Amino acid sequence: MFDIDPPYPLSDAQKAQFQRDGFIKLKQVLSPEALAHYGQVITRLTIELNTERRPLEERSTYDKAFLQVMNLWEHSPLVARFVMGQRLGRLAAELLGVSGVRLYHDQSLYKEPGGGITPAHADQYYWPLDSDRTITAWIPLQAVPPAMGPLGFYAGSQSVAFGRDLGISDESEQMISSNMARHGFEFCVGGFDLGEVSFHLGWTFHKAGPNVSERPRSVMTVIYMDAAMRLVPALNAIQANDRDQWCPGAREGEVINTRKNPVVWQRAAATA
Repeated sequence: MFDIDPPYPLSDAQKAQFQRDGFIKLKQVLSPEALAHYGQVITRLTIELNTERRPLEERSTYDKAFLQVMNLWEHSPLVARFVMGQRLGRLAAELLGVSGVRLYHDQSLYKEPGGGITPAHADQYYWPLDSDRTITAWIPLQAVPPAMGPLGFYAGSQSVAFGRDLGISDESEQMISSNMARHGFEFCVGGFDLGEVSFHLGWTFHKAGPNVSERPRSVMTVIYMDAAMRLVPALNAIQANDRDQWCPGAREGEVINTRKNPVVWQRAAATA
């Protein structure tokens, strides 16, 4: 159904742009019909499964940023169908330059009206993985005008070591943003049209503004990794928790081939 499996025409120029900038925004990746069909259940489950009940004013900066629920694909066959969609998986593999990708985990990010900033950070701080071949698809379930807090990216920042030891916090926002400005990294931010999807590397620094609109910003993300990715020792307690939550049973030094990390897309083997 809909358009979640057919290939998306990705040009060599777009691949080169992604390698240079560490992110790319692609228009008309998913149809309004597909987003409505799958988005309804994603948003409903996010609200039902979320455990945050405090008013915004009582929360930390991190908790004001969004309501988040991980691995929705395990709660709904319909969401699983979306997360395993071949179009997004193939795009992830082609942008990474690998022959296949497997799931690390999915994550719904629901920024409430009045929700705060998402501080500057790099996702791979949280992941005990042995290479930089990781990528996040950021999939708005509705159009995201500037007032709703679209995701923005520091172009070329995937090569910067400073800030890789900082989780999402007031400190990361201040220190990373200051360092990016000091070294002249362009911050690229703008609204997302309906059907537009962004992809960014695990080490690309990014952040989002507050939602100053009167509507919630509902976004689904899917985090992919090279199908040959191996587990490495956790560098901190957060990585240890990620390992236990999203890679149960994986062993250090071995390919992360667990029930929670299925291969989403794999290039067909060449035949003689």
